[in-house]
Amino acid sequence: MPQPPETPAPEGQVADAGKGNWVDHRAPAWARPYLRLSRADRPIGAWLLLIPCLWGVALAAATDGARAFDLWIVAGCVIGAVAMRGAGCTWNDITDRRIDAGVKRTRSRPLPAGQVSVRQAVVWLIVQALVGLLILLTFNRATILLGVISLIPVAVYPFAKRFTWWPQVFLGIAFNWGALVAWTAHRGTLEAPAVLLYLAGVVWTVFYDTIYAHQDKEDDALIGIRSTALLFGARTGAILRWFMVAVVVLMAMAVVVALTDRGDLLALVIALGGPWAMGWHLAWQIRDLNIDEPETCLRLFRSNRDAGLVPVVFFAVAVVIV
Repeated sequence: MPQPPETPAPEGQVADAGKGNWVDHRAPAWARPYLRLSRADRPIGAWLLLIPCLWGVALAAATDGARAFDLWIVAGCVIGAVAMRGAGCTWNDITDRRIDAGVKRTRSRPLPAGQVSVRQAVVWLIVQALVGLLILLTFNRATILLGVISLIPVAVYPFAKRFTWWPQVFLGIAFNWGALVAWTAHRGTLEAPAVLLYLAGVVWTVFYDTIYAHQDKEDDALIGIRSTALLFGARTGAILRWFMVAVVVLMAMAVVVALTDRGDLLALVIALGGPWAMGWHLAWQIRDLNIDEPETCLRLFRSNRDAGLVPVVFFAVAVVIV
């Protein structure tokens, strides 16, 4: 029986964008290259940037109770995560435009594909960064200072793959800064639980981005780009188990340090369920991982949105208990 012809991909669609995404099918044609620069057609990155923010504000609220301003912290983090993820991706594409042209998965991105010029990309980068700055200025001074410092790892990350086998660590340093920012926005000062949450997030990023990097390992090896996927190779599953354990331990330590002084054993036990449940999700990813199947790697990478949201639920319940 003859098969119906496949629907042609929308003009300019990026290779690894999800089919039916709103950018390719609903956004105005003039805006699509800019939205693709920001990865708006692949929202998983914005989620992964937002989730540490949610960890920070939820655990901070569990220490001394929720406040009305926390609603703005969450809203500001949502807007800021979308804007700064877009700005970071735009900066990454500007610096990597020649590398992207040599990788099958990335050569369809707007800059190597010629959909936008470098000058246009720089202007778009500035616009997105200004949105993030306006959000940041609504918080206290300590939070503003942290937000400004975060620009350093964001600027450095795109170059990490050129000089280290551990670029995923640099991504983690940049991507989990929101745990520090959101905690400080609520508490007014940076404290040990936030640092422990941040470290858990950095390790988690190495975990999921190693899985992601296995999609490009052949092209990366050919053009001389480094990654933990190439470094770990066939040992990836075994090594990721250690990262899984580190995520659980560091997050559990954050919970204990944050809530022990509250004297509420029930809230402490509930909050500790967050890292435990997240650990089970990461264990499931390792079980299903096949580093030689790019589709599986992408599916497992995207599942980290759910993995990261699990502790948020437990921390939020602990807030109610407090």
